[in-house]
Amino acid sequence: MEQPTIDKQKLFDFVSQRTERCKVLVVGDVMLDKYYYGEVTRISPEAPVPITHVTGSKETLGGAANVAHNLALLGCQTHVAGFVGDDYHCQSLLNKFTAAGIDYHGLITTDRPTTAKMRIMGGHQQMLRLDFEDARDVDGPYAERLMNYVNQKLNESLDCVVLSDYGKGTLTEQTCQDIIRAAHAHGVPVVIDPKGSNWTKYAHADYITPNLKEINQVLLEPIKNEDTAVERATHYVMRKYKIANIICTRSENGLSFVNNETSIHVPTKAQEVFDVSGAGDTVIAVFAMALAGGLRPVDGAVLANLAASVVVAKLGTYAVSRDELLGVLH
Repeated sequence: MEQPTIDKQKLFDFVSQRTERCKVLVVGDVMLDKYYYGEVTRISPEAPVPITHVTGSKETLGGAANVAHNLALLGCQTHVAGFVGDDYHCQSLLNKFTAAGIDYHGLITTDRPTTAKMRIMGGHQQMLRLDFEDARDVDGPYAERLMNYVNQKLNESLDCVVLSDYGKGTLTEQTCQDIIRAAHAHGVPVVIDPKGSNWTKYAHADYITPNLKEINQVLLEPIKNEDTAVERATHYVMRKYKIANIICTRSENGLSFVNNETSIHVPTKAQEVFDVSGAGDTVIAVFAMALAGGLRPVDGAVLANLAASVVVAKLGTYAVSRDELLGVLH
């Protein structure tokens, strides 16, 4: 096990001066997160459910869209690709992409709904979630159009490709392997946020960023959140799926960066609030930005961990800004 030697001034200079040069394409399951906030004062006479008096609401970018949002707030040239429907939720996504300066020409309209998650909040407690989605695999002409767009962006030059898998049908095994091969043909690294237990589709990826729960899904027996156990498990996964590097996020224990040459464990800061919603999106976005900007992968892991320390101190899905990251570096 190693402890990383980090030049914080170098990281500060990179975040403050060079992120605008980073060109990153995010491909995956774009979605809209909707929140309704209210107060619960009584139980309904119609059924044994709480009546919520709605006092506020908000809509935020979720899933792969949140990864793109993080990249844009950090100053990167950000492109997003995925599938949407012809509906209100799609229009809300487009408005938010426009406001954030994200290129959304890679969004392909299908005959299925735009993925959206509606959460009903009573105080700070989530009482109900409604999902609008069709999570079947997307293939055929829609998948071909997605791949054509990816190839177009690779030909125009990219510094990094992020695959953000939320299991909603965008990143099938065929699509993942096609993108990995195409990116490698252009010398562009691929970073993947995985979902589920079928990691065969991520084979030959350069970097993969699971959390501990996702690592446990592909192991015969679950491991504890301990450095040695994480090292053994990640080496096993790298061999089995031919993955070059793993960044394993470990909640309150920070993250681990592991490849065949090194294992580095980066602790996190203690937080009064610890909400991991969106933290994985921030980790992969910041790490991809670091790779795109030419930083060492270990520097990218440390920077991603610092950014995650901002996100877990917020309630709900949250995208970290460049100013916030610079503040943590100070």
